[in-house]
Amino acid sequence: MKQVRNLKIFLGALLFSAPMFGMNPSMSIDGYTGATTVSKQKSTVGTVKAKAKRKASKAVLVTSLSKSVAKVASDSIDFDTYFTDQTLRLDYVFAGDINAQSIYLSNLYRLPGWAGRRHHLSDLPLAGTYQLTVKDVATKKVIYRYSFSSLFIEWLDTEEARHVPRAFPNTYLIPYPKEKVEVSIAVREKSGQYTEKIHHEIDPTDILIRPLGEHKVPAHEVIQQAGPSDQCIDLAFLPEGYTEAEMDTFVADVKKCCESLFSYEPFKSNKDRFNVIAVKTPSRESGVSQPKLKDWKDNAFGSHFDTFYSDRYLTSSAIPEINNALAGIPYEQIIVLGNCNRYGGGGVYNSFTLCDAHDVLTPTIVVHEFGHTFGGLADEYYYATEQVVEVYPRNVEPWEPNITTKVDFASKWKDLYDKGVVGLYEGGGYSQKGVWRPMPDCRMNTNKATEFCPVCQRGLQRIIDFYTR
Repeated sequence: MKQVRNLKIFLGALLFSAPMFGMNPSMSIDGYTGATTVSKQKSTVGTVKAKAKRKASKAVLVTSLSKSVAKVASDSIDFDTYFTDQTLRLDYVFAGDINAQSIYLSNLYRLPGWAGRRHHLSDLPLAGTYQLTVKDVATKKVIYRYSFSSLFIEWLDTEEARHVPRAFPNTYLIPYPKEKVEVSIAVREKSGQYTEKIHHEIDPTDILIRPLGEHKVPAHEVIQQAGPSDQCIDLAFLPEGYTEAEMDTFVADVKKCCESLFSYEPFKSNKDRFNVIAVKTPSRESGVSQPKLKDWKDNAFGSHFDTFYSDRYLTSSAIPEINNALAGIPYEQIIVLGNCNRYGGGGVYNSFTLCDAHDVLTPTIVVHEFGHTFGGLADEYYYATEQVVEVYPRNVEPWEPNITTKVDFASKWKDLYDKGVVGLYEGGGYSQKGVWRPMPDCRMNTNKATEFCPVCQRGLQRIIDFYTR
């Protein structure tokens, strides 16, 4: 999921040994097989048996989840003071190579309605790889913040990034400001510190801010309407490689994915806080591109396997096109379903989830990937080979809630550890040593896991509460 410098060696070993194949701590390529031999892993908890832990975890987890909003800072920003009920879409280009990176503003759009949060506006539920900050020009007050990741940060650790500069488009949504604002984006360095990469002003009266989605709403079908957008999380599904004649199949696939997603806690208990919509964007050709097989499709978002030459990494760089397809639709989270039966997918924190729709493991893949995209959860598996460079520096605490280097364990799950609910199992974040996870297995580890571990459940619950309470 992030920063694999010896990518060619890594990928060679990957095809034979990887339980999953992700490289960015906010993303997962997730062609995992669940092959991790957890029975041989030792916990620093001692001799506490797994069954006893599970029983204890259920009791403690209920209490932990009910207090999940406690760590979210109070927010004094009044939405109506600074924003209108519209959306400002920011299109950027992230460009550069391993030596130097820049972020450039590409386009600005105005969309009808604002589907995002109207509280906790200046807070972040997770630090993220990038942080977008909006300040009121007149008062210099921070009025909105947003954290995310991107494919670009992962690409920087490929061999190609050492020799060729490239550009990756990205799109982000903020509430439409009433007055001039300053927007900045900062990236998290390996040290854990954030470095600003772009800073610019936006005048909401600018005549070159293009309106989008005001006169034509895309064809869609409401799968679940739990409540108004300001009280729920709006999840939009998009089809990739479904022709006009296959839209009924797409809708059926969306319903299957939702059935799986909402069978896992904490999504199961919070189903009434999610609105789900299927947007019917047809492709000219059926199927998803597979470059290794020299099989390219003319589909809506240019998705393909073999991203960064990794067989089962299914992604798209057409982020603006994905967002164009949703113009006029309320959305905060995006899941793209690929019309194929080849195992694979990818998830980017606060950007999009993409996975195949017809593999036997699709119901588990989509849940795992959404754990990355929505919850900012890290992969908990590791590779047997030590040929992979350290993704997580051992002297810096990862920002993801479900792995630790023990630099700042108190900020992670030490409270649950002290109560005997979970442990410290070495091996996680792709590394066999120096990174720990909470449990022997979890939905963020292997396909054999039937649930998210207590730490992941708590992390997901905190995100749900952040956006809906």
